[in-house]
Amino acid sequence: MMEKRKRIGIMGGTFDPIHIGHLILGETAYQQFQLDKVLFMPAGNPPHKRNRQDRASNVQRTEMVRRAIWGNSHFALSLEEMEKEGLSYTYETLEHLKETHPDTDYYFILGADSLYDFEKWKEPGRILKACTILVATRNHTSYERLEAVMTLLEEKYGGQIEKLDSLNIDISSKQIRSWILQGRSLAYYVPETVISYITENNIYKDCDKDEIRNSKV
Repeated sequence: MMEKRKRIGIMGGTFDPIHIGHLILGETAYQQFQLDKVLFMPAGNPPHKRNRQDRASNVQRTEMVRRAIWGNSHFALSLEEMEKEGLSYTYETLEHLKETHPDTDYYFILGADSLYDFEKWKEPGRILKACTILVATRNHTSYERLEAVMTLLEEKYGGQIEKLDSLNIDISSKQIRSWILQGRSLAYYVPETVISYITENNIYKDCDKDEIRNSKV
């Protein structure tokens, strides 16, 4: 009898900081696609986000993710990219995971904004060969545009892209950082354990306001 293949979701990102939107996407993917587990994978040194001064350190971002997912048995922290030397590329991470876990199918979770920029990523075709992409929308996203981009990418590179039936939680880490500078409450947008950690360690208080204004996430 053939052994059942594992189905693992991957939530990648800088998580600077992690917020409720990330957690809801992970839970939605777990439920909708009958995943065995969702890995929250903080990026170590992504090539498109090299200027990270006055942000949370790698150790702090990792600890915030750890605290945010604690208590959820089907969420897990992965240091696959955090422990890698040099720049982190998604296609390399996915290919390494498939090589070391040939019994597993991977589902990479991302937002519509990232999908629109997908062809700017390193080796988009290899990413699509290594996983199924699960894409979530935001309130400002046109469903017609999203479906057109999904179709275009599938036809050009092969692979599979599926839509996540998730609530539109239109929140970003950029917004969270700006609220911290404004002294605005993060209640219900960020887990209490993460809010406490940010406060105790005085994270983001020295962020440059212009840098936050111009950043995307």
